[in-house]
Amino acid sequence: MVNIKILIIDDDPTGSQTVNSCPLLLSWSQSSLRANLRNESPLLFVLANTRAMSANDAKVVMKDICQSLKKALCSEAIENWLVVSRSDSTLRGHFPLETDIITAELGCFQATFLIPCFLEGNRKTIDAVHTLNGVPVHKTQFAYDHYFSFSTSFLPRFISQKSNSELEESNVVQINSNFLNKAIINKKTYQILEQQIRALSGNVFVTVDAQNSKQLKIFSKAINKVCFGKSRNQISKKFLFRSAASFITELVDLPPQPLDSKQLPSLRRRNSFGDPLPGLVTVGSYVPLADLQLETLLADPLCIGVELPVTELVDAFRDSVTMQTIVQLEQELFQKLQDIITSGKTPVLFTSRGELNFPSSEERLVLGRKIAKFMARLVAACAPQLGYVISKGGITSQFLLIEGLNLSWVHLDGQLLPGLSLVRQLHSLWTPPAFRGLPILTFPGNLGSSATLKEVWDLMENRSTI
Repeated sequence: MVNIKILIIDDDPTGSQTVNSCPLLLSWSQSSLRANLRNESPLLFVLANTRAMSANDAKVVMKDICQSLKKALCSEAIENWLVVSRSDSTLRGHFPLETDIITAELGCFQATFLIPCFLEGNRKTIDAVHTLNGVPVHKTQFAYDHYFSFSTSFLPRFISQKSNSELEESNVVQINSNFLNKAIINKKTYQILEQQIRALSGNVFVTVDAQNSKQLKIFSKAINKVCFGKSRNQISKKFLFRSAASFITELVDLPPQPLDSKQLPSLRRRNSFGDPLPGLVTVGSYVPLADLQLETLLADPLCIGVELPVTELVDAFRDSVTMQTIVQLEQELFQKLQDIITSGKTPVLFTSRGELNFPSSEERLVLGRKIAKFMARLVAACAPQLGYVISKGGITSQFLLIEGLNLSWVHLDGQLLPGLSLVRQLHSLWTPPAFRGLPILTFPGNLGSSATLKEVWDLMENRSTI
């Protein structure tokens, strides 16, 4: 069997939200990369977390990842691969910086495709206009992100603006939904689609419409045919993809996840008597949707909130002589969490709601990372006695896995709800026994309705069924 790998460099730990049964790498050492390239899954996710970094830091990390991947692929004699730069379905992220670096280190590519649709979250692209719940995404709150703001939902113009006009809007190729619909039902139109993809050259940028999975399937079929041909023995075209999660699902024909959404809660850890261990919820995301979800969850009397005072923490981080204040606050919050766990209820650790004003975006990122590390330490201190963790927010989840639990990789079991993944560290010599098998639900900040966080908690507590 030909060894074909889909390499996904993910700028956030929640991008594997449509796949299952594959490794998610939190580090990219040669030993880790090579071991996981041998994994039977065709997918390999490297969680770069660059969306939580400055542009300069993201550039360094991306170069390091690409160079390590190139060396590992060579060492494992893997020649047939495609690379996906997985990013946000609401267009936030270091673009085109990340695709530029991938091209420089792993190229040359005949084309770069921009495919931001995330159908599970109702993010669709129609006539190259990207929408969220039917609204052009530049008219939503996400377009006003302090670090990744943008002013257009028309993807060719978005590409041009983000490249400071180095990539001209008129040169961007569009694959629209009407054409894809015809290719689904008409063999001749499908052949034209293949021919057009095969004719791409010079690393032209291409936007791809997607309103449903059938359109993604026919596009992915053409990509596979053009890249690998009938025998799939030799790659004939090299393309780069900047996409959200839905495209990855259609690019690779994965079997159903081993445990379905009704069975995944059974992975909750238990004590030596077989009783389920308590859970913990942490909410770092500060988008309005996260606020609503937190409010709904805390309305249940079995969920007790523990607020992490962001203003107090920021002041302490800015003043290096107040380390004792940070230590004392950490001890106080830990004791509150312990008291709630002992009482038989679920602690909900959350950052103060609302956004603070910072002199610069760089300081916002730096202090945001420090707060995420602080939360990660608290959760890790409680982890040995926990049955599961629900982690709301991409940065929050990444720092919990890396800084808190000190993991180098996790196994993705699948999705509890659409877009919401359950990951675990299974067996590793480097993982403390107290953390092994702990189910962690990585919950994107912008996913779901006001009731979704409560629904997830209900499922893990066996209080409701899907």
